[in-house]
Amino acid sequence: MSGTVQIRARVFAQPAAMAKTATRPVFLKSLTGIQGFDEISLGGLPRNRATLVMGGPGTGKSVFALQSLVGAASKNKQPGIFVAFEENIEAIFANAAGFDWELPALARKRLFFMNAQLSPAFVATGDFDLGGMLAMLEAKQIEIGAQWVVFDGIDVLLSLLRTPRAKMREIYRLRDWLTRRGLTAIITSKIDNEGNGSEGANYGFMQFMVDCVVRFDRRMEQGIPVRRLEISKYRGSAFAPGEFPLSFGPHGMEVASPGPTDVAQETSTERVSTGFVGLDEMLGGGLFRGSSTLITGAPGTSKTTLAGLFTESACARGERTLFVSFDEGGDRVRRNLKSVGIHLDAHLKHGVLQMYSGRTDAVNPEEHLIRITALIAEHKPRCMVIDPLSAIARTGSLSSARAIGNRLIYKLRDHHITAVITALVEGEDPQAEATELQISTIADSWIQLSYLVLGGERNRALTIVKSRGTRHSNQVRELVLSDKGLALSDVYSSGGEVLMGTLRWEKEAEERSRALISETESDAKRRELQFAEADTSARITALQLDLERQRAALMLNTRNVAARHVTSGEHQTEARRLRSGNGGDAVVPSAKRRASVAGKSRGNGNGQERVRRG
Repeated sequence: MSGTVQIRARVFAQPAAMAKTATRPVFLKSLTGIQGFDEISLGGLPRNRATLVMGGPGTGKSVFALQSLVGAASKNKQPGIFVAFEENIEAIFANAAGFDWELPALARKRLFFMNAQLSPAFVATGDFDLGGMLAMLEAKQIEIGAQWVVFDGIDVLLSLLRTPRAKMREIYRLRDWLTRRGLTAIITSKIDNEGNGSEGANYGFMQFMVDCVVRFDRRMEQGIPVRRLEISKYRGSAFAPGEFPLSFGPHGMEVASPGPTDVAQETSTERVSTGFVGLDEMLGGGLFRGSSTLITGAPGTSKTTLAGLFTESACARGERTLFVSFDEGGDRVRRNLKSVGIHLDAHLKHGVLQMYSGRTDAVNPEEHLIRITALIAEHKPRCMVIDPLSAIARTGSLSSARAIGNRLIYKLRDHHITAVITALVEGEDPQAEATELQISTIADSWIQLSYLVLGGERNRALTIVKSRGTRHSNQVRELVLSDKGLALSDVYSSGGEVLMGTLRWEKEAEERSRALISETESDAKRRELQFAEADTSARITALQLDLERQRAALMLNTRNVAARHVTSGEHQTEARRLRSGNGGDAVVPSAKRRASVAGKSRGNGNGQERVRRG
């Protein structure tokens, strides 16, 4: 302690000029390989320094420490040492067998495991110190070139020491040794719910000694265990504040990081088909690539069917697709979709489709987010379906479920994944969003499915509430399901009342009957008018013929009168001539002859006179 004070005094005694020119040492970090933790810690654990990992039983302290050691050995080729004060080495290997770490192979190459369990009977015979063990570890470090070391269960060692003074002495001995050897160290210790060490001993002084403190917590929320992690101290470095959910998967521990704080997401004008031609037309050509579409509706309104059409269309294009279903297995989903002509088995077999089903009554929303994030990293999908996302609000706190829903949509956008997300609505108003997650504000498109119950029937209706960046239909269309698939038809309105299903069919049949009767009556009236027209036309023709007959008769009569008048005049003339002559029986000459005779008489007067005399 006195050496530390003297060093500090010498540092403060430096001249001001030297203090200004002194360069600040670069703070280095070592990646742990734990998904999510390296993000919230902004690079991992402090390199060549000590980190204290605290938490209650079963919170994941040992897994965190061992996984960090495995990550350094497998990914960065950095050897390490694991010192177990509580569990024996066989139990540690058995517990790690559930992960894909291949721990036995690493133990033969780059990892060394020391069984440091101490017997209470040994401690009771006399006090002890860590000098001998640390000497052995130093020799092993030199032998394998170790850069990491883990002291798992240091509280077990401290509990075997008799006095608090002895405990503090050994802790500082350990700290000095770590500083001298330049190792990146992880020290784990159990604490109770009050933040105290086992057996009520307060090990708070350890938090001041180390450069980084990571706290683990496990508690029950609505009957479901929830694990969380918090970085409560990180000397010389920034980190993400707050608690973060964690879970355990095939790769080990995974932490749900919040992701980037800025919004810098890729946008595209490329269109992606929903798999439903009628819906594509209503959306102005389909969905934008990388967009998120929310489909809401009551149970049974065909939300999963629309999601299945989108999945089938994406797989048919050869795009890797992830289908996440909650509270319903993938086999049941595929079977139900077959009834409307949607077949996903072949795509699942070929690997272009991957399906994940989770139970919301056994896993908290944070763990679902972690698992989905891991699936995205593993499958690398271009399209994704979550059906229904609202199911995660059934367990855990509602605020946590809402945060998970928002973070999931943002994560899909960050990966430029075209997503279709379904959610249940509750309440009497089918047009209002009653989903507990309240994610409609961040979705790019919102399709609402509803029921119209009338005349003893329940029929489905579809409408597009919003679709950002594109013109879309504002009509309400009837959604019809059949063995051949889905179809959209215009909603029928009669007298201000919207009709669907049988009522619409009856109304249309009634109107067809009325139209047929009207057409029949119109045909009869038309024929009647045609008959009347033909009769009138015939009468007009007869009258025209009669008029022509009368005109002919009139003309004939006129000619006869004229003829009679001419004949009478000639008769009178001839009669006067004959009465003036000698012979009553002389033949009456014709007009031509009379004219000739008259001419001759005028040309020869003497001759005429002679004739007359004779």
